[in-house]
Amino acid sequence: MDKKKKKRLIVYICTVILLVAAIAGYSYYKGETEKKQAEEAKKNEITCVNDLPGKKIGVQIGTTGAIYAEDYEGDKSGTSVERFNKGADAVQALKVGKIDCVIIDILTAEAFVEKNKELKIVEEEFANEDYAICVDKSNKELKEKINKALQELKEDGTLQQIADYYTGPEDVKGKNPYQKKEVNRENGTLSMATNAEFPPYEYFDQGTIVGADIDMMQAVCDKLGMELEIQNIEFDAIITAVESGKADVGAAGMTVTEDRLKSIDFTDSYTNSKQVIIVKDLALSGKKQSFRDSFYDNFIKDNRYEYLLKGFGNTLLITLFAVVIGIVFGLLIALIRTSYDRNGSVPFLNLLCRIYLTVMRGTPAVVQLLIIYYVILTSVHNKIVVAVVAFGLNSAAYVAEVIRSGIMSVNIGQFEAGRSLGLSYHQTMLSIIIPQAIKNILPALCNEFIVLLKETSISGYIGLIDLTKGGDIIRSITYEAYMPLYAVALIYLVTVMLLSMGVNCLEKKLRKNER
Repeated sequence: MDKKKKKRLIVYICTVILLVAAIAGYSYYKGETEKKQAEEAKKNEITCVNDLPGKKIGVQIGTTGAIYAEDYEGDKSGTSVERFNKGADAVQALKVGKIDCVIIDILTAEAFVEKNKELKIVEEEFANEDYAICVDKSNKELKEKINKALQELKEDGTLQQIADYYTGPEDVKGKNPYQKKEVNRENGTLSMATNAEFPPYEYFDQGTIVGADIDMMQAVCDKLGMELEIQNIEFDAIITAVESGKADVGAAGMTVTEDRLKSIDFTDSYTNSKQVIIVKDLALSGKKQSFRDSFYDNFIKDNRYEYLLKGFGNTLLITLFAVVIGIVFGLLIALIRTSYDRNGSVPFLNLLCRIYLTVMRGTPAVVQLLIIYYVILTSVHNKIVVAVVAFGLNSAAYVAEVIRSGIMSVNIGQFEAGRSLGLSYHQTMLSIIIPQAIKNILPALCNEFIVLLKETSISGYIGLIDLTKGGDIIRSITYEAYMPLYAVALIYLVTVMLLSMGVNCLEKKLRKNER
């Protein structure tokens, strides 16, 4: 064997030895790390309420669990409370080790644990509570009618039938569902605000919101001779929706508290429950679902991909019409501002435009959306219309400044040449200045429209199912964080890439005219 082959063989052997050593070292390190993590988890294990001090507690914003957990926050042992918009988000945070436990309603906890075998419920209950329907303080008549209906439903056993169907013993659970009655519904529609991420009280099943609260409200409507309309919004926005008149009542496993009674009224209680603590089951926490099973559960089972399709359709619809509003209003504002900058005309309109730009660019889009939904367009119940108006007006402020900068970037000599040829101010702007400005601002406008497309992801704050909200609904059903989030991100990414390619092609065509 010559020297070169010997050297090559030695190199191969050394490489193999190094790889084996690296793998062995990594395996040892991983084993030691997992051992330390297991010891740390065992040390922080929660077995009763007295173990809560010093832990990270997860709660859903606005729930009684969050209210009770606040008593532990800021104590000497360093207890912290992590607040989530949805109970499913808190559960996902628990699964990945971000928090130590979740405090939530027992029936919802049982639903979470049933689908997440690595979790368990602490035997000792955290607190007891009664659930009621929230009604606006000024609507005493409706409150009395609902109380009367609830009393009749208790007496004839309907409420017990509904409770048994969702949470009863195995011999009656799921056996006798409540059926909508054939009655005269001449008394109009009863709008119910809820948060369909709180099983078994309200949740999505094959695209429809179902649950114990839904059946209870349907039974009430059958008694009152009314049609039931369901609005799915964030839990902490339910009381606001009822106060503002967007909904007549709110029902989502809501407990009567002193703080809530300051702003809203409640009917008589229709059921009682208790708050419990969800923790990791250390014996089962290492088991994971395969990619194939996870993909099936998130998208194929019960046609759950339809939530993404519906949400994506709404996202495109909102973006399209918001872009039109943004361009029209943005162009008008830009022309007014440019006229003032060039010759000092329309000072009052310019002042109004500056105030508008300051407000729209100085406040978050989500705050603007909520103000328009709950305050300005109170009488408008079509959420897509509300979203289009909100995002369109927000976009107009940014488009206006983009167009104005483009107009001002065109050489003033072009404007003077147009006027010298006998064209009016408006003719010069439309025929000479704006076409040149569009070429300059096209990349900036593209970026604004891409931002607008992604900005519509906050539409879920008013209960509108957009692409992001569709992913949230899937997560609330499967309690799987990664797959729905990756799918939503991928759809946004592909859409943005296609838009960018389209604008690049348009930009190249416009540049050809310059040659």
